[in-house]
Amino acid sequence: MIQVAATAAVCGLVLAACGSTKDNASAPAAGGGNAGGKVGATLPLLTSPFWQAYNNYVPKMAKEEGVDVLPTVNADSDPAKLITDIGTFLNQGVKGLVVTPLDSAAIVAGLKQAENKGVPVVAVDVAPESGKVAMVVRADNKAYGTKACDAIGEKVKSGKVVQIMGDLASVNGRDRSEAFRDCMKSKYPGIQVLEIPAEWKADKASSGLDSMLTANPDIKGVYMQAGGVYLAPTEQALKRKNLFFPVGDPKHIVLVSNDGIPQELAAIRAGELDATVSQPADAYAKYGLYWLKKAMAGETFKPGPTDHDSTIVEISPGILEDQLPAPVITKANVDDKALWGNNL
Repeated sequence: MIQVAATAAVCGLVLAACGSTKDNASAPAAGGGNAGGKVGATLPLLTSPFWQAYNNYVPKMAKEEGVDVLPTVNADSDPAKLITDIGTFLNQGVKGLVVTPLDSAAIVAGLKQAENKGVPVVAVDVAPESGKVAMVVRADNKAYGTKACDAIGEKVKSGKVVQIMGDLASVNGRDRSEAFRDCMKSKYPGIQVLEIPAEWKADKASSGLDSMLTANPDIKGVYMQAGGVYLAPTEQALKRKNLFFPVGDPKHIVLVSNDGIPQELAAIRAGELDATVSQPADAYAKYGLYWLKKAMAGETFKPGPTDHDSTIVEISPGILEDQLPAPVITKANVDDKALWGNNL
């Protein structure tokens, strides 16, 4: 399903030259890279069901891709440990790395280590601010914020909504926050946006929402930028304030999240959660290893459409991103068997 397709009959408008595949991979340079060898994969944390799912997908997708991946290592939400983990993998002689950055700036030091050793790197979920990566595998995080904005705006026409933000040291946290804020301002001017910086941490989400609800008991909607860590504390905070009512109840506070984990799908079915934007944990693992295997073989890539319903874009000079689809899940499509959250 993911083999490189035959060269297109006509050159695409986006590509610089003919001879590229549908996945926009150029032929290896003379002398080519080494497609074999051990591969290292990092995790940002394992306290989130989303990253637990990703962790489980890595060995499965490695087997499908024919990639020899070492056991994953967990940075445990510590950007400095992530750099140490990268150095450890490099000292073990890995020929490629799939990294999941915690901090878009801090990861640059690890990328430099890999570049110095000639080891290709694919970044998953979070793009680095700079540095050398063969590809970033990520969904459009600005679209996450915009889709969540519309999901709330369709039901809340005026009043206060709160967004529980991710770590603003991460481009993901910044993109989702800015897009949600901008969308509300331009499309739903009757809504006032309140914000909680929670750094992808459940305890910060819980304490922040408690305080916010005490000061603003008239909140009408909550956008959780990571359902895996924010859904449970959000529901608990609402229950403590006697503000937790099912979807359809006139007193219901509209709840929208990001992730697409089974717990969110169950909450949608139960009438507790209005919607979530699904991050493709399976595709993150699959295409992280897919692009790394190509990079290890010496291939380079160009912007344009792929053969797996995504588009490669240049997000900053020299950094390409494979922007994977991220559908909105509601009661209407929650039982779709194609959703990764229904297939764990």
